[in-house]
Amino acid sequence: MKFDHPLLPGRLVKRYKRFLADVSLPDGQIVTAHCMNSGSMLGLATPGSPVWLSPSTNPANKLKYKWELVEIDGALVGINTGHPNKLGAEAITEGLIPELGGYATIRREVKYGTNSRIDLLLEGHQNGLPPAHVEIKSVTLKRGPEAEFPDAVTERGTKHLREMAEIVKNGGRAIMFYIAQRADCTHFCLAEDIDPRYAQAFRAARDAGVEAIAYACDLSPTEIRVARPLALNID
Repeated sequence: MKFDHPLLPGRLVKRYKRFLADVSLPDGQIVTAHCMNSGSMLGLATPGSPVWLSPSTNPANKLKYKWELVEIDGALVGINTGHPNKLGAEAITEGLIPELGGYATIRREVKYGTNSRIDLLLEGHQNGLPPAHVEIKSVTLKRGPEAEFPDAVTERGTKHLREMAEIVKNGGRAIMFYIAQRADCTHFCLAEDIDPRYAQAFRAARDAGVEAIAYACDLSPTEIRVARPLALNID
């Protein structure tokens, strides 16, 4: 996924009200950017951190910038949770995710469960596998060598796990696809101390037949790409 326009470098002044961030640009100007991340962003919102913004192309938007990247300990991290669905779809289409290969079509935001929408629905497998319901989660948290999810309590995420288990029960295929918008990790695990109910629901879903995969990304101020699988440390 290439950014539509060159990103602007700056320094984080502060993140506040979850969806707002003040950033100092190289010319000294302070601008307010949209922070498209409802999580805690644990470890990613330290004042003074190098950040990159994308300019808004919609004149109706109140804010002229969106916060896209932050540099932590020399590594770039993508904080915009609006990107992983596109990143996942691109990677599947390009044949980079062997676990999800062989399907003829991809549809996005398809209704399922109780007032839910699946991020990706893959259909028409060449070997006759059932349609694959793919729920994508944006992963930004890292403590040690492992990328972790979630970074805050997520009742919605727990609900999705239960609904994914129902898909398998009814003969479908369900996959949790965790995309870490960072390259500085080798494994993926659950942040059980942050949301033990999510971890419990995840293990129940796995026991029911829900699959799980995790991938890291390569990032630059010009693009983000799903790059390599992460070993799962989830038992």
